[in-house]
Amino acid sequence: MKRRDFSIQLATAGLTLTAAGRAAAQVPVEGTQYIKLAQPVPATLLPPQGKIDVSEFFWYECPHCNVFEPLLEPWARRLPADVAFRRVPVGFSARHQVAQKTYYALEEIGALEMAHKKVFAAIHTQGQRLISEGDAVAIVTAAGVDKAKFLDAYKSFQVNTKAAKARQLADAYKVDGVPLLGIGGRYFTSAALAGGHDKALLVADYLIQRQRKG
Repeated sequence: MKRRDFSIQLATAGLTLTAAGRAAAQVPVEGTQYIKLAQPVPATLLPPQGKIDVSEFFWYECPHCNVFEPLLEPWARRLPADVAFRRVPVGFSARHQVAQKTYYALEEIGALEMAHKKVFAAIHTQGQRLISEGDAVAIVTAAGVDKAKFLDAYKSFQVNTKAAKARQLADAYKVDGVPLLGIGGRYFTSAALAGGHDKALLVADYLIQRQRKG
């Protein structure tokens, strides 16, 4: 979903699969299936040394992020111990920042695991919107989250700080649409580049290995 018009155009070029005992992805091409950043992401925005950053940039109201989520979750659970995976809600505009603060408020009070999928479902299955603080309260309380705790976190210094850092990270990774995967502070890929959500994950696997090898 593009930053300006919240839509995504899927690229026609993708990864082809070959059979050699089992399906294996063709080596991705820089500039086609993934982009190498001209300037690496500052170390201050990355995990500790020895960990490979994998950042999924998303927006709760993005339909493509909603479709991607069921593929992303099991993939993320299988990542090796040297990979630091995180979801990063984008804050392109005031509307995006409502969703961004919703995510970090849920994280702050330990309700993210319980409510994350329910927020997506409220928007994409039940037709709700996440445009205002009131919308956020309605959605998360319906998901079983304590209203007072959520509001305290939503308005807190900690959540505002996390949201500001997330915007810095998105700028450093040159994010202009979601969902997008930033890898190792050096690369990014997406369904638009790779030719589909599943193929973006294959490209991410390749970039993780490449980053590990230095």
